[in-house]
Amino acid sequence: MSALRTSRAGRAGQYLALLGYLVFLAFPFVWLVSTAFKPARELGSLHPTWIPKDPTLDNFRQAFDEQPLLEAAGNSLLVAASAALIAVAVATPMAYVMARHRSRLSTAATGWVVVSQAFPFVLVIIPLFLVLKNLHLINTLFGLVLVYVVWSLPFALWMLVGYVKAVPAELEEAAAVDGASQLRTLVSVTAPLLAPGIVATALFAFITAWNEFFFALVLLKTPEKQTLPVVLTHFIGAEGVADLGPLAAAAFLATLPSLVIFAVIQKRITGGMLAGAVKN
Repeated sequence: MSALRTSRAGRAGQYLALLGYLVFLAFPFVWLVSTAFKPARELGSLHPTWIPKDPTLDNFRQAFDEQPLLEAAGNSLLVAASAALIAVAVATPMAYVMARHRSRLSTAATGWVVVSQAFPFVLVIIPLFLVLKNLHLINTLFGLVLVYVVWSLPFALWMLVGYVKAVPAELEEAAAVDGASQLRTLVSVTAPLLAPGIVATALFAFITAWNEFFFALVLLKTPEKQTLPVVLTHFIGAEGVADLGPLAAAAFLATLPSLVIFAVIQKRITGGMLAGAVKN
């Protein structure tokens, strides 16, 4: 009986910790949405409220009037989608080779992948800027795509190596015994089981590129080519005073694509994992 009580208490503690974590994550977003719909007089109130007393869309209208949000969102979408597709296309075959053909070289490569994630942006921005300058890719969206591919590739490779290792090698061996070629095995057996991992990795690369600010700020100079995170800084005045209402409205719109994409894809990721766990 005491063990059962201890188990229930531990489970209740886990649920409380999870609830606290969810509240911690949701608080900034909820406050952002509330601020986006508040009129100017409520934004300056000494007693702020969670729910706007007089909700308004004026902040959204002002945000679109002041800054080219649609053009910036188009740039961000183009850059993020391109970087995600290229990173996944490059990382998938590399991850398969590293997972299936273990050697000292693959072990060293995996270690380098993990270590490279600790490099701060400031450490690489100067040599990166010089390389792109020599290639005449400064102030171009293509140059920014290459930067995002290089930056997200190590972690994407690390993720996909784990997914490849989770696919039993016995399935590929059984297909080979049945007479399937290696290419046929990869396409018909391995690829469907890797699909959830590939989608999850692409989603990670997309969100990373969509939210990235520092590289876009340094490499893009022309206003017409700037991405959405950079354009959001234009709502802050020269003296550091933020136009809070329009800034919150624009930031809220900037978070929607990531939320929508994750909401649409997460069911497919879960379904693919469950389907891959069942062998007919």
